[in-house]
Amino acid sequence: MKLLEGKTAIITGASRGIGRQVALIFAQYGANVAGSDLKYDENSERLEKEINAMGVTCKMYTSDASNFEGCQKFAEDVVADFGRIDVLINNAGITKDNLLMRMSEADWDAVINVNLKSAFNMTKAVQRTMLKQRSGSIINMSSVVGVSGNAGQANYSASKAGMIGFTKSVAKELGSRNIRCNAIAPGFIITEMTGKLSDEVVKGWSEQIPLKRGGKPEEVAEVAVFLASDMSSYVSGQVINVCGAMNT
Repeated sequence: MKLLEGKTAIITGASRGIGRQVALIFAQYGANVAGSDLKYDENSERLEKEINAMGVTCKMYTSDASNFEGCQKFAEDVVADFGRIDVLINNAGITKDNLLMRMSEADWDAVINVNLKSAFNMTKAVQRTMLKQRSGSIINMSSVVGVSGNAGQANYSASKAGMIGFTKSVAKELGSRNIRCNAIAPGFIITEMTGKLSDEVVKGWSEQIPLKRGGKPEEVAEVAVFLASDMSSYVSGQVINVCGAMNT
């Protein structure tokens, strides 16, 4: 039996980057995938086709994770289409980096809304279903900068640190109903976003990492599989750094 066989997983921001790899690997382990993004585009369509070809079901939804009512509707649609929600991956996120003295209020608000408020919105949206099932695993994609901070990323660091506090509180609130909540804190992961960086910048980052390389999206996704599966049935309220020992 595959680790996630029969489970339905919601993954926000699933069309690209870490979210896309989580969706693909979850499908490989037998999960049905309900993914979301701001718009349905060629990336969404390609992901649907790839996963459906694996013999499980994938449906991509258009949903703004920072919109409370939209998240409620999204969760209701998933229950109507799939019948249940076993796993929630709060992965949607953006960056608007700048030094604090140059950071606008709009850039602060945008990052907090998309990265942190979205976790509240989606967790609230799936809570009732998971409570009825008396089971569920909620996984919040934080970041090592949410643990240690980073110059030029006050908004991003604050949003990811907020996710950690939110994770621990949800774990304590919902644990009695067999609902677990954990956070993953990726370090320097090679994605489309980091692909825009120069080789010199990537080399500089890599030299700071004890494993001397950036991480792969699938290395984050495999940790998410562990947290979503029954292998982690007594793991809740934890933050797992996936960073090559950059943050120890």
